[in-house]
Amino acid sequence: MDLFMVSPLLLGVLFFVAMLAGFIDALAGGGGLLTVPALLAVGMSPAQALATNKLQACGGSISASLYFIRRGVMDLKAQKLNILMTFIGSTTGALLVQHVKSDVLRQILPLLVIGIGLYFLLMPKLGEEDRQRRLYGLPFALVAGGCVGFYDGFFGPGAGSFYALAFVTLCGYNLAKSTAHAKVLNATSNIGGLLLFIIGGKVVWGTGFIMLAGQFCGARMGSRLVLSKGQKLIRPMIVIVSAVMSAKLLYDSHGQEILQALGING
Repeated sequence: MDLFMVSPLLLGVLFFVAMLAGFIDALAGGGGLLTVPALLAVGMSPAQALATNKLQACGGSISASLYFIRRGVMDLKAQKLNILMTFIGSTTGALLVQHVKSDVLRQILPLLVIGIGLYFLLMPKLGEEDRQRRLYGLPFALVAGGCVGFYDGFFGPGAGSFYALAFVTLCGYNLAKSTAHAKVLNATSNIGGLLLFIIGGKVVWGTGFIMLAGQFCGARMGSRLVLSKGQKLIRPMIVIVSAVMSAKLLYDSHGQEILQALGING
């Protein structure tokens, strides 16, 4: 099998697309909006694009996680239960998606993402500082790790924003701290999903590793801004990414119907 599938020029383009996606992901999630269409555009099948996207996404989420751990923003040992539940959830979701149609989720997801954007937009004080925690231990791990991890393995878009929202609303963490903790769980669910794609033999390794390097660099730059700019940068990024992601998901689901209703041939 061709390890790259694309020309050196396109590999360079994909590297920079992945770098930009890693930067966006570190701040607000949603980098897959760039990388999956790019992989499809260079001629990969949907299965290859999704599998290779999981590989390259690991570069960004692991890079950001390592940066936050080294800076002492989060305690990895304290996240062991959350990581375990996330891994179980993501592998379960990745297994199930191979046997169950995700059409219903595709219809609901734009509303969920719009809700996240509006939540951060309409609550300007949210995440400014640490607040009282609402869930502890296993209940939190099941919700933030298991449920969001399952979603990431089953479908995926916006998972980073869902993780961050869980830490803000259920743990009471400030926005920068929530974003840092979300990256570790995002890395876990990416690895869990990737394992299932590796078993399926769909990963285009050469292209995936080139993009992984781009993701790693972009995520490191984004992670530094999380700690230096904090809420001033993260909040508008989440709102913008949520709006763009919702528009794309709505178009993917209903694009042809919308064009026909406007009298435009799709």
